[in-house]
Amino acid sequence: MKINKKVISNLTKCYAIAPLTYKGKQHILVAAEKHDPCYLFDGDGKQVDTVWTEPGGVMTMVQVPGSDGVFLATHRFYSPNDSKEARIVIVSPVSEGKWEVRTLVDLPHVHRFDIVQRNGVNYLIACALKSGHEFKDDWSKPGKVYAAVLPEDLSGFNADHQLELTVIKDDMLKNHGYYKLVEDNVEKCIISCDSGVYLFVPPASEGENWQIEKLVDEAASDAVLVDMDGDGEKELILISPFHGEHIYFYKKVDGKWKKVYTYDTADFAHAIYGGTLLGRPAVIIGHRKGERNLLLFTYSMDSGEYEVTVLDRDCGPANVFKYERDGQEVLISTNREIDEVAMYTFEE
Repeated sequence: MKINKKVISNLTKCYAIAPLTYKGKQHILVAAEKHDPCYLFDGDGKQVDTVWTEPGGVMTMVQVPGSDGVFLATHRFYSPNDSKEARIVIVSPVSEGKWEVRTLVDLPHVHRFDIVQRNGVNYLIACALKSGHEFKDDWSKPGKVYAAVLPEDLSGFNADHQLELTVIKDDMLKNHGYYKLVEDNVEKCIISCDSGVYLFVPPASEGENWQIEKLVDEAASDAVLVDMDGDGEKELILISPFHGEHIYFYKKVDGKWKKVYTYDTADFAHAIYGGTLLGRPAVIIGHRKGERNLLLFTYSMDSGEYEVTVLDRDCGPANVFKYERDGQEVLISTNREIDEVAMYTFEE
């Protein structure tokens, strides 16, 4: 496999990445964790706009379904110890170089969120890392998961008129990990915290309850489900514990999840992608301390073992996002520890 790397920006503490369809074309948003900008890139990695210069503190960005360039974003989550003023905002393009930012909901410590659809209804699901703190590294108030129906018309929301959220799961200590997957044409959410990994399924119809299933008890920072060995059953791949160095692969054996593979040297593992790369099932994980590598995990049909390949070294990825461009597979990585937004392309 040939890997081509191109640095498309040097953004201090670059962190969040999201796709954005705008003016009918594919774009990529990249935003910073601290008091720094959010940039808009085209699909080729050329910066085409600055969405905002501050306040930053961006953990997540998600396009509003069916919109032209409208998206939601977290603001003012600067760290686990500086996130009391975190909120979700609505961002809309106004004119060339001008974007409107309005508050959707104030939600202290909101870290990850998403919009999931089922049977024509959009649901906002939001994960708070904790529910409060009184001092540095105070984890005495576990996080929660919130949800709400997201109206099609968001024009009426602002700081004085906010979306009302409902708690659908509490007691989520170090509620850090979120990943969306689609099974049986239903969008589902994998949410990870200190008490384990959970699968959240939105209601089949508005007004019903979310389905919540605990998959494993292992403390996890993030997790994905991917059928790595092609046997028709997805493996559960997780980072453990919170911002941990362990990468565990689980398989269902006799109906129960069993740990089948361990990789122990990914200090402060954080970035995660689960899907395919060059037609093969793949998981990509980046870690932010130690060797700070970007790692590719695959399964060898010949040896019957999981394999790891180093895609990039000493880069310290915070998040990764993969997409296709003119038949080519592209990976964007926010290499936070070296303030580098990188674009990787792959060839056999």
